[in-house]
Amino acid sequence: MTLESYALEQVRPGHVVGLGSGRAAERFVRALGARVGAGLAIRGVATSEATAKLARALAIPLVALDEVERVDLAVDGADEVDPQGALIKGYGGALLREKVVATTAARALILVGEEKCVPRLGTRGRLPVEVLPFAWASVRRRLEDLGIPGTPRPQPSDNGNALVDCKVGQLADPAGLDRALHAIPGLLETGLFLDLRATIAIEHAERVEIRTPRGDV
Repeated sequence: MTLESYALEQVRPGHVVGLGSGRAAERFVRALGARVGAGLAIRGVATSEATAKLARALAIPLVALDEVERVDLAVDGADEVDPQGALIKGYGGALLREKVVATTAARALILVGEEKCVPRLGTRGRLPVEVLPFAWASVRRRLEDLGIPGTPRPQPSDNGNALVDCKVGQLADPAGLDRALHAIPGLLETGLFLDLRATIAIEHAERVEIRTPRGDV
């Protein structure tokens, strides 16, 4: 079993599927495209312009989020996964749309390699955030006050906003930091995905490990 084959098993005819961004999500989108070409009837909601372009090339029917009542299954990747299933996402720059789609979905499935599993969020040293360009100067000062200085990326997000990488270490209180960041005017979203209750599929050398949300069977 591979990550993409497990993800395909979760897709049913008629589903609206959230199509994530990044390498693992791209593998799924390509596999889904082959299944659509063989007759599977689904619709996709893309989380980035790059994913939308790929989906169109594979003839996957796309809809806007406001055209559907709900997303049945969101499939995406992550940059860090801790033992409790909390995530850091956004290295690829699509964190805001990814969070909107994932939190709209009835179910979320995260596909990662074992190298993305960390003992504590922040281990890899980066926390992406999306910032209103007008507010960047004041947001920058607030980030410095929090001890997590931010470096803007050269390219904006698909939404036209600034993508900023905050320098962090292992986070003792991710939820507290997330609240502090959301309290900054002009900081639109963070890469902390803490309460998603996603199923996480982890690709090891010889197997795929499935972690279900706590309390789920």
